[in-house]
Amino acid sequence: MTYNKPHLTVPQQRALLESRGLLIADTAKAEEYLRRIGYYRLSAYWYPFRKLEKQADGSHKLGDHFKDGTDFSHVTDLYAFDKTLRLLALDALERIEVSIRTEVALCLGSHDPTGHRDPKKLDRRFTTPGAGFQNSKHGGWLKQLDDRAASSKEEFANHFRSKYPNSHMPIWIAVELLDFGPLSHLLAGMRYADLQTISKSYGGLQPHLIKSWIRALCGVRNVCAHHSRLWNKPLVDQPALPRQGEVPELDHLAHTPGANRRIYAAFSVMQTFLKLVNPRTKWAERLKAHMATFPVAPNVTISDAGFPANWEQLPLWK
Repeated sequence: MTYNKPHLTVPQQRALLESRGLLIADTAKAEEYLRRIGYYRLSAYWYPFRKLEKQADGSHKLGDHFKDGTDFSHVTDLYAFDKTLRLLALDALERIEVSIRTEVALCLGSHDPTGHRDPKKLDRRFTTPGAGFQNSKHGGWLKQLDDRAASSKEEFANHFRSKYPNSHMPIWIAVELLDFGPLSHLLAGMRYADLQTISKSYGGLQPHLIKSWIRALCGVRNVCAHHSRLWNKPLVDQPALPRQGEVPELDHLAHTPGANRRIYAAFSVMQTFLKLVNPRTKWAERLKAHMATFPVAPNVTISDAGFPANWEQLPLWK
């Protein structure tokens, strides 16, 4: 299906969808959605409603036509559901991001106020240029940080530049300039001993799990921040799964092949972090309440995104 239709007017876009089997009872409302949200953005939500077409070689390929019974309201309901799902995810991610920032600042700051700039205080793989590269990952990361420090309009950044014009920000200030991406890179570039120190604040989670989970959540945060489809989107960076019994509340993920590729795995990681960061959090209750509103539509269920049967009854979510 051709997604981008800049050469078609909104009524023509609507007519094209109808010609491909999409049921549209209210043409005026459908055209309002196409005009306000856009053909391309909505196309991400009618993806699961498209028919498979058999090819000459016997294989099957997603075709242009819709499965029988697909209504335009099924698409817009899924779109609205996903919007709230992203907001729920961002709420959890904000708490996790702030917690990781604090732990990184406390750990590196215990060595030196500018320990994040000292290669000796970081992992060698982060500070040593790779084969064929002039600069290390650390060098590129520092440039990005310094660019932000120089251009930030935040009050704390303005104050620091005016009072200490020739100094670098200490880690407990600099870390406030880091969003999830650069923060995850710094975390991955820390020494193993320091990661072990941080792991104590997260119930003894193994350092490789913390690094993998934060990298995976960084990808989820980027999807949410760009208002892209979160529902049923494969995870770009799959979170590593703990060994059986290592994190008992996540053992159920190990029983499903490919479970860490679906968004349910990311939500499970978020919930694990949140229970450690804020044991009184009600985020799980809000997620369960929202998932109960999943649109009734043919050919889509919450299991498509990795949610197991009766997931809300599992110990993780209680």
